[in-house]
Amino acid sequence: MDFAVDILSRRAALTPGLTAMAELETGDAVTYAQLHRRAGGAARLLTDAGVTAGARVAVLCRNRIAFFELLFACARIGAIMVPLNWRMPPSELQGLTDDCQPALLAFGAEDAAAAGALNLPGAARLDLDGEYAARRDGAEPLPGRARWPAAECWYLLYTSGTTGRPKAVIQTYAMAMVNFININDAVGMRRGETTLNYLPLFHTGGVNLHTLPALIAGGRVLITPGFDAGRTIALLAEGALDTFFGVPAIYRELSLHPGFAEADLTCVRHFGCGGAPLPDALVEVYASKGVRVCNGFGMTETGPTAFLADPEQALEKIGSVGKPRVLVEARIARPDGAEAAPGETGEIQFHGPGLTPGYWNRPEETKNLFTPDGWLKSGDLGRADEDGYVHVAGRIKEMYISGGENVYPAEVENVLARHPAVQEAAVTGVADDKWGEVGRAHVILRAGQTADAAALAAHCRAHLAAYKVPKSFVFCGDFPRTAAGKVQKHLLPESGA
Repeated sequence: MDFAVDILSRRAALTPGLTAMAELETGDAVTYAQLHRRAGGAARLLTDAGVTAGARVAVLCRNRIAFFELLFACARIGAIMVPLNWRMPPSELQGLTDDCQPALLAFGAEDAAAAGALNLPGAARLDLDGEYAARRDGAEPLPGRARWPAAECWYLLYTSGTTGRPKAVIQTYAMAMVNFININDAVGMRRGETTLNYLPLFHTGGVNLHTLPALIAGGRVLITPGFDAGRTIALLAEGALDTFFGVPAIYRELSLHPGFAEADLTCVRHFGCGGAPLPDALVEVYASKGVRVCNGFGMTETGPTAFLADPEQALEKIGSVGKPRVLVEARIARPDGAEAAPGETGEIQFHGPGLTPGYWNRPEETKNLFTPDGWLKSGDLGRADEDGYVHVAGRIKEMYISGGENVYPAEVENVLARHPAVQEAAVTGVADDKWGEVGRAHVILRAGQTADAAALAAHCRAHLAAYKVPKSFVFCGDFPRTAAGKVQKHLLPESGA
């Protein structure tokens, strides 16, 4: 595949009158024909501001239709979009903009102060809540390129930085098309069906799960500025959504909302999950309501869809992320590079047309991302059962060795999540004079529930070997998290609040 077509242009030709996107907050809605026209107007604004092919367009805003107008506008002229993390203070954002050197910064009113604090020599600025809409609609639409080179960078996504300084993952046009095929293979995206856009747009989930695939398929995307548990439950229960994707933290928040118990969620055709390990206990909570949450696994570097369980196996193979989707190969590799046997734990590695070519301006880290034979190293541990279903054991760097035995925190966390008083758990390895390393469990208790360290240790011992049982417990009100809901374990406190 040497090139991709102008996705929006083709969709506007096929289904011009179908609603493409609608903002629940403002009431703004566009058909595919209107979105196509807006993207052309936005492309004209970019070129008038001096943006050329290869130049970066930074965007600092909450979820809105204008973000996708600019995304498609960049594609028309060969510019590179760079969504910025609005959760970062200006001092951290400055590091991102110093790295990508944008020619233009577009921003929303809610982030105008942060945008104003950034030092961007020579960069134009575009206020999305100011003159943008009028200028866009008054501009002569720029037709742009009919073909998009498949291997060319469309946008950059800075990693969430669970352990260090974020780096920009290159996202190509081919990756977008492969992700559509992979997610469509699993979910069956349909013309006219509705999905929800609420995950942050500086994260791959906000762009690709399921928004871009839905637009390629001719679906309708409802947009909210961010996650709101009450609004989301209402949309799910009233049948406003056909498909839904969330990270485990989202599914947990929904299950804790007062409206969850009475909500009928069975009108949603497909529920998908990824971004972090999904506890078995949470899968069972939704199963009790007649809902099968399909567990998945992927990375920003894989486009992201790589694994997603089929609904038929979501309960029968609970804890599994399924098998690799249609356009991705995966293997479990031993440290020496040989393929692991069924049941044996090793690194999950990927191969296929939907992988990133690397990191922006990071040649050494790009080189280290791949094995000598060209497989992308995930940094995650997993094992495949006899039927080929893969279970993710957690990050390689999170595994610890206690008394000569490997301990995988995800396994211990899954057991702790089954305790009736535990809302969430995060396990890390800490130094120990006798055993080398032992487990420390950080625990969030459910509202109105109590449990002490002895009770939780006894619960773990009933389900785990002794060396896997945490030797200390820290009780927390919440965990530090990335935008994707992943726990930032390196920031966990050593003692309780």
